[in-house]
Amino acid sequence: MKNKNYLLLVVLVFSLSRVSAQSLITESELRDHIQFLTSDTNGGRYPGGKLNKKVVRYIEKNFKKSKISAFSKSYTQEFTVKLRVKKEMPVKPAVKTWNVIGVIEGNDPILKDEYIVLGAHYDHLGIGGGPSSKSDKIEIHHGADDNASGTAALLEIGERLAANKSELKRSILLIAFGGEEQGLKGSSYFVENPIVPLSQIKLMINMDMVGRLNEGNQVYMGGAGTFPDGQKLMKELGPPLGLSPVVHAGSVGGSDHVSFYRKKISVLGLHTGGHPQYHTPEDTIELINFPGQQKVCDYIYAAILKVAGTDYPMEFIAQD
Repeated sequence: MKNKNYLLLVVLVFSLSRVSAQSLITESELRDHIQFLTSDTNGGRYPGGKLNKKVVRYIEKNFKKSKISAFSKSYTQEFTVKLRVKKEMPVKPAVKTWNVIGVIEGNDPILKDEYIVLGAHYDHLGIGGGPSSKSDKIEIHHGADDNASGTAALLEIGERLAANKSELKRSILLIAFGGEEQGLKGSSYFVENPIVPLSQIKLMINMDMVGRLNEGNQVYMGGAGTFPDGQKLMKELGPPLGLSPVVHAGSVGGSDHVSFYRKKISVLGLHTGGHPQYHTPEDTIELINFPGQQKVCDYIYAAILKVAGTDYPMEFIAQD
């Protein structure tokens, strides 16, 4: 009997420690995700083909590991994208790619039918040469900050939300978008083919380049004025985490949240600023500020918990 009780105790302690680990966003896990996403074997995460599918499977695997459910039978939403080329270059054929979508259901009998979308694009520029590249070099564009950082943040924040789902009233959609670098193709496809009515999506939070927090601990965001008291909320959440948010009511910007804003959905687009390595092969993992990225992830988690964990009033407010 003593041995049996001891084994039960060991199992309980192990289970509690595992839940505790899932409740934390760690630098080591962020690093592991970015290490995989930026590896040479993934070829710069260009849309289409086996390498694209390999990245998609990685995201699916991590959703499953975190007990984040697929919305229906599959985590993937397939679409085709016409690849961008420079004017003087021949047209490339359209390719198949995917959005990867997970869901964490809220607990409130009414508010669980409302959704907060947390999104980040996982694709990048491959070996360059296209119109988005800022370098003439034909070599792997690793995209560590753009946007392996956002994808890693999506996986880590998603894991923490799933571990604490009992605190959620509203439901969460986690979306890793494909084809962003080709012209916001994944998010555009999603809003035209939504898996829930767009009227039920109350806020879309987008993370695009969140891995290079500067010495001033400034995290930048646009769209905070598109929902009630958004500017006030996002400013107040920063200092307890050692951050100095730079909050704009408008300045919706040019990443995937734009697709949602055009559908009159409140948005928040977050980043940690531009840098000379943007869209060049030099955007590598060595330049990621992992302690800073962890802070930014905790900040975004706190914002989601405030909006999805309470009956925070939500409505769309247009910005000039």
